[in-house]
Amino acid sequence: MLDIKFLRENPELVKENIKKKFQDEKLGLVDEVIEIDEKLRQEKIKGDDLRAQRNKISKEIGALMAQKKIEEAEATKAKVKEINDALVQIEEDTKKYEVELKERMLVIPQIIDESVPVGKDDSENVEVERFGEPVVPKYEVPYHVEIMESFDGIDLDAARDTSGAGFYYLRGDIARLHSSILSYARDFMIDRGYTYYIPPFMIRSEVVTGVMSFAEMENMMYKIEGEDLYLIGTSEHSMIGKFINTITDEEKMPLRMTSYSPCFRKEVGAHGIEERGVYRIHQFEKQEMVIICKPEDSMNFYNELWKNTVDFFRSLEIPVRTLECCSGDLADLKVKSVDVEAWSPRQKKYFEVGSCSNLGDAQARRLGIKLRGEDGTYLAHTLNNTVVAPPRMLIAFLENMLQEDGSVKIPAPLRMYMGGKDKIVPVK
Repeated sequence: MLDIKFLRENPELVKENIKKKFQDEKLGLVDEVIEIDEKLRQEKIKGDDLRAQRNKISKEIGALMAQKKIEEAEATKAKVKEINDALVQIEEDTKKYEVELKERMLVIPQIIDESVPVGKDDSENVEVERFGEPVVPKYEVPYHVEIMESFDGIDLDAARDTSGAGFYYLRGDIARLHSSILSYARDFMIDRGYTYYIPPFMIRSEVVTGVMSFAEMENMMYKIEGEDLYLIGTSEHSMIGKFINTITDEEKMPLRMTSYSPCFRKEVGAHGIEERGVYRIHQFEKQEMVIICKPEDSMNFYNELWKNTVDFFRSLEIPVRTLECCSGDLADLKVKSVDVEAWSPRQKKYFEVGSCSNLGDAQARRLGIKLRGEDGTYLAHTLNNTVVAPPRMLIAFLENMLQEDGSVKIPAPLRMYMGGKDKIVPVK
């Protein structure tokens, strides 16, 4: 959410930013906000003036009563009642304008960084850099579910019977590999100075609307019926929510955190749920990284975050690339974002395995996350990035580590989590 003062003083800049995001249907909101904001300020001025008059008249009543001028005192009390009646209406109008203003401000997108490429959708995202050499082996690389089935490691049919499409059972070496990747990711981030968290897996609506846009919320979040609780789509939501309405001394910055959670997503939209696969599903697990910092440091930490993911995947010998998200592909709260994509030998292309975002002060403004410095308090900046999200990451891992004989190589960093194994062998 933008600062209303900034929008009031820079309406054309805000409109130009909306155009860059190809959301022309929102252009009229800027003028509406300015109009409502003016009405709101006028109501507040009228209210302040009437309260000042009431205070002055109330003192006069006291003086008249002391002088036993009862009739004059009663007449003056009538004026106070008129003022109180007027204030009731002003307060009602003020609340109405505040609600109308917030409704519009919440859907006006954050000002994107000037370095973000302008483009309409994800087809216009821009490749930045590649890390590692993508290899296509001479032997065939099967579909990831077929690889898992060769280890008797997945049961989609049973999951469909118990839960529906978009769920899975993992077992045996594949389940162990899934957990090993998460354990390694946890320790990888702890070794880089991040504090490990396991957060709540449900959050209140106040936090939901503070950390994401309405469009994301509608397409992602599962609501707990009869309660003000939502299942989290990522632990970033809980971790940012942890600091709602707090003021932290700036010398404690930055706060580097890494958090584990299951994640639950409706996955409503163009892509939908895979009937036969684990790339786009309703439930998965993820290791996340989150940073809260001073505004002037956020771009440096943005670079730190995406490099962490690149380093993690490269430590497991998986080639990756970074893809800069264009303006039209940025969610409304984001200032800048880059996807990390892993190489798929089977598809002979890269696919998304993580997303790094700088949200500027958008989440902090909505949730009241402030820092305290020598000159007073100010809004923090928030950033997040995926370390790893299996089972999606399993696709990249299994395809890249698959050997000609059907076994899967276990890179050195994972072996301690896999009981010392340097490979796993199919049973079918």
